[in-house]
Amino acid sequence: MENKKEMRNWLNEFNLTHPFVIAGPCSAETEEQVLKIAHELKDSDVSVFRAGIWKPRTRPGGFEGVGEIGLKWLKKAKAETGLLMGTEVATAAHCKLALENDIDVLWVGARTTANPFAVQEIADTLKGTDKIVLIKNPVNPDMALWLGGVERLYAAGIKNLGVIHRGFSTYEKTKYRNIPEWQIAIELQNKFPDLPLIIDPSHITGNRDMILEVTQEALDLNYDGMIIETHTDPDNAWSDAAQQVTPDALKQIFKDLKVRKVSGDTDEFANKMTKLRANIDVLDANLLELLGKRMKVADEIGQVKKDANVAVLQNNRWNEIQVKMIAEGAKKGLTEEFIVKLFKGIHQESIEHQEKILNS
Repeated sequence: MENKKEMRNWLNEFNLTHPFVIAGPCSAETEEQVLKIAHELKDSDVSVFRAGIWKPRTRPGGFEGVGEIGLKWLKKAKAETGLLMGTEVATAAHCKLALENDIDVLWVGARTTANPFAVQEIADTLKGTDKIVLIKNPVNPDMALWLGGVERLYAAGIKNLGVIHRGFSTYEKTKYRNIPEWQIAIELQNKFPDLPLIIDPSHITGNRDMILEVTQEALDLNYDGMIIETHTDPDNAWSDAAQQVTPDALKQIFKDLKVRKVSGDTDEFANKMTKLRANIDVLDANLLELLGKRMKVADEIGQVKKDANVAVLQNNRWNEIQVKMIAEGAKKGLTEEFIVKLFKGIHQESIEHQEKILNS
């Protein structure tokens, strides 16, 4: 698969003056609920109404969706509001039912993306469809697996494709439900700049109060749109209550978001950027020089440990470094999340240097 301008055709055909928006409840609960939310969203920036029909739960016993009957509610909502309809599919049976009920937008969820067999089954079932098909990133931070899902759909003759960035699972406790790992989405974007990229701030944050912040970050990175879970009574939603916003809150988010230009169009802007980027290049070179010197010290430490027959990993020392660097980083306006990631990488490289010496 190679990047082509035609990948944006389906998005361009919406002829929007604002980012592309998919919105609606995490789960279709009742016909009344679906219709009420759809009507509240029809005169807004929303192009596609979403509702979960089948809900994969981490553990059994939770609400797993209303099933096929919910598709009838979506058809009725489409007839009454004119909004396109979208839902998640995880099996060939889901796909067949969605096509039979004329669902306009289908997406493959994160758990399904992680299973190439399941994605292939979906691709085979949807082969040649003109429906819009989106694929969420897999639960684990693996860009190749994400891209592989897109390639399977593309190979099945599905041309109206896009990707949804919903964050990645982690055992670490952070402010996010699923950490963004922006660099993975940016890497995919660099490989396929014309493949529409949509942010899912609901699943990244797990917290309605952070929806605006994460969506703005995505728009600042040239994302094409957003998928935001919206419910008239979020606190009493049957699934993912904490991350859903009301229709009024969603409309306020639209007002508060700032859509940036792709690039500046003045000589003054270009000159300023050239100077600042040159400064960044010098600083990056200095960082690499310092890291190289640090690893030479790590080599010396490795030799001392080898001579004394001491293990490489010293947890107490590593914990001391983390605490100290987090505190120092905060003084310089650096987040704890960034400092932890940075020094974990440095620590891992240092360990590998020392292990090489111990085993030489």
